[in-house]
Amino acid sequence: MTVDLAVARTRLADARTEATARVVSLEDQHRAIVEGSRWTTDDDEHDPEGSTIAFERAAVASMLRDARQELRELDEAQARIDAGTYGMCEKCGREIADARLDALPAARRCIECTSLRR
Repeated sequence: MTVDLAVARTRLADARTEATARVVSLEDQHRAIVEGSRWTTDDDEHDPEGSTIAFERAAVASMLRDARQELRELDEAQARIDAGTYGMCEKCGREIADARLDALPAARRCIECTSLRR
C-alpha cells in the first residue's frame, strides 16, 4: 500500500482550510475580548458572575496557539509530500495507516510508534 498523493494533497488542503478558518475566528474572538475589556474598569477577578475576562482571553489565546501549530504541522506534512516521505513513520519507517492519515493528516508516526511514547 502506498500513499495516494492526490488524496494526501486534498486531505491536507481540507485540513488547512479548516485550521485557517479556526485561526481567523479565534483571532476575532481574542480581539473582541481585548477590545471589550479595554473600556471597562470592572474588577473581573472578583466578579461572582462566572469566568473572568482574563480566563476567557487565556483560553482563546491557548486555542489560537494550537490552531497555528496545526498549520505549521500541515506545512511540514506538505513538505513531506514534496520530499516523497509523507505517510511513512519517522520512527520505524513503515507506512502510516490510511485511516490514521484521514484522522490526523499531519501524522508523523504510525499508531504503534505513537503508543510506544507513553
